[in-house]
Amino acid sequence: MNPKAGGLPNSLKPEINLEKLQKLVTEVMLPGRFILRPMNATLEILTDTLAWILGSHLIRRHFHLMLSGLVLFGPVLSFWASKYSIFANSNHYLYRKFLRSTWGWTCILTASLVAVISFSACRRFPLCLRHLSRLGVASWLWWGCRRLLTMLEDATGTCYEPVAAPQEAQSSDSAAQALLLLHEDQTKASCLRANMLWRGYEVSQDILILSFCCLLLVEEMSVFGQHLAQEKRLQRSPGAPCRLLFLLCAFLLLIWVLLLLCLLAYFPVWPAHQLGGALGYLGWRGLYQGWYRLNVSWGSPGLPGEGLFNHLS
Repeated sequence: MNPKAGGLPNSLKPEINLEKLQKLVTEVMLPGRFILRPMNATLEILTDTLAWILGSHLIRRHFHLMLSGLVLFGPVLSFWASKYSIFANSNHYLYRKFLRSTWGWTCILTASLVAVISFSACRRFPLCLRHLSRLGVASWLWWGCRRLLTMLEDATGTCYEPVAAPQEAQSSDSAAQALLLLHEDQTKASCLRANMLWRGYEVSQDILILSFCCLLLVEEMSVFGQHLAQEKRLQRSPGAPCRLLFLLCAFLLLIWVLLLLCLLAYFPVWPAHQLGGALGYLGWRGLYQGWYRLNVSWGSPGLPGEGLFNHLS
């Protein structure tokens, strides 16, 4: 042995055995496969069931009627809603994290699902962009509607500052209301920031966007059953990521319906909620039941699934 060499002799040097390494990796991954298989089977059963429900004739034809009935008669639930419930608190986690970013959550998850389904079905980038453009049109419609409603509220409303009533008046008439001092040239946002009172025409933008997002999600998710059928005919698997995206969209739909119920039951405002629901319905009706059914020559992006599964029918 050379005393100048600081390493081990060749007989004592560790050797990497690829067969032993591969066997070790297989033994480590074996328990994970036993865990992932039932989870994957559960995911397939759950997504197949939801795809069948959302793609059924009953849901596709009558979901808007169910939602309209909920918006119209939902305030009746306020007679049984407890003011001590956690949902009666406007600072609840659901309201803070989801209600103010309803369109953002809807757009991100729905766009991801539409992109995956479109590209898996046709492998054509222009057609994928065409289907994604439906969300662009809906975003523009929501932005324009929100700006228009804000301008309408500012033009028709009035800002008031509460003024304490004299003690004599309070003692003589306990039901007398405090005097109000009128403030002109105030917008609704600036008035509320100054802790003053706003009185005027109002449309619930929360109910509007929740109703519109529920209808949009059902429309976009209804073609997932056709996507599963196409993958089965081609003897391919949609894959866990695609199924997981669909499941997240279904969970988001459930959250929006829950928030809609909470707003109607715990914070009833008549007729602002009903007007917001009506505008959300009209937006869906004008797009999915109107413009999207027209030919491409009219600039229509088409209905969900249009041009993706025709060649297999």
